[in-house]
Amino acid sequence: MKSEPPTGLPSRWLSIIGIGEDGVAGLSSSARALIESAELVVGGKRHLDLADSLISGRRLAWPSPMGEAIPEVAKHRGRPVVVLASGDPFHYGVGNLLLRAIPAAETLCLPQPSSFSLAAARLGWSLQDVALVSLHGRALEAIVRHLQPGARIFALSWDGDTPRKLAELLVARGMGQSRLTVLEAMGGPRERIRQATAAGFDLADVGALNTIALDVVAPSGAAVVALAPGLDDSLFENDGQLTKREVRAAAIAALAPRWGELLWDVGLGAGSVAIEWLLRHPSLKAVGIEDRPERAARAARNAASLGTPDLQIVQKKAPEGFAGLPAPDAVFIGGGLSDPGLFEAAWSHLKPGGRLVANAVSLQSEARLIELFQRHGGELVRLEVAKAGRAGTGGVFVWRQAAPIVQWRVRKP
Repeated sequence: MKSEPPTGLPSRWLSIIGIGEDGVAGLSSSARALIESAELVVGGKRHLDLADSLISGRRLAWPSPMGEAIPEVAKHRGRPVVVLASGDPFHYGVGNLLLRAIPAAETLCLPQPSSFSLAAARLGWSLQDVALVSLHGRALEAIVRHLQPGARIFALSWDGDTPRKLAELLVARGMGQSRLTVLEAMGGPRERIRQATAAGFDLADVGALNTIALDVVAPSGAAVVALAPGLDDSLFENDGQLTKREVRAAAIAALAPRWGELLWDVGLGAGSVAIEWLLRHPSLKAVGIEDRPERAARAARNAASLGTPDLQIVQKKAPEGFAGLPAPDAVFIGGGLSDPGLFEAAWSHLKPGGRLVANAVSLQSEARLIELFQRHGGELVRLEVAKAGRAGTGGVFVWRQAAPIVQWRVRKP
């Protein structure tokens, strides 16, 4: 005989229930009743097996991609449906995917402790002091930006090989003494916790369901990505077409990134401006438009090595490459202003209130910037940088002047 679901929530037909490695034993009475009364229960095969004794309705294992199951869930609107998820469904879980199609007012979520919460409880780490990263379905290099001296990181693994791959990445970046704690199947009978340094990583048979706790040891000389804009030019593989660090820092300041915004980097080159934009905050997005394949590939390598593998690269010539892209909040043009229609196309796509920054080195492009400044206003700045260099073979140093850069900064009305 089926148990009745809790009353008083007639509009909340979709229940999103977190289930841990302890299965049914860890569920509340309300969660059990909801599963028992559901016409449809959706989850991964592991979740469905954990809740097997409670399920009497139809079962649906997540397809690949998971989004293909959403229409089937939506078809049951108004009838009891349960989606099973690991731990907290709204912490790197399926909750966000479901709520893209189903109003929150029609759902009820009963979470369990997330993997991060369980790991914090096991190790005694305060979550507010730990960087939380998901490597599940994401590039391993996404963790690079978080590899700061003394940092603590929790990372959700993609599979059983992730801890070893992370250890190799740490060694390659000069952080071999960092300590990895691998926590497997937390909260269940198969729970296991093991530790190793990155350089001495020897953990075998790591289960696919694991979370990594990382204590970062980054001595002097380790490849740490600084938190301030204006990264050293040597960090960027380039063919000479690189916005230099002093000019780049000024460009990022003028572009003024804000939460969740999108940058178009037109004429991507080595990708330095787009990469520095993305490093300012994890919510930021960037698209680089670059028609030369060797430069596009080089920018992709730079993005991965500096912790921004999510840089989107469009290998087309501007402005043709703008077609189909979401409208930007900011645009950077590092060159090519003499190309017919490039500025006009970028300006037309830029959102109202958006910022555009353009650099000029040649007299011709400088003249173009002056013309645009006179037409659209904004701010025109001349940047001159001189660095001390040795004169000849002696101990005398002189100032070596780089070519001046004219930078135009403007906000679209």
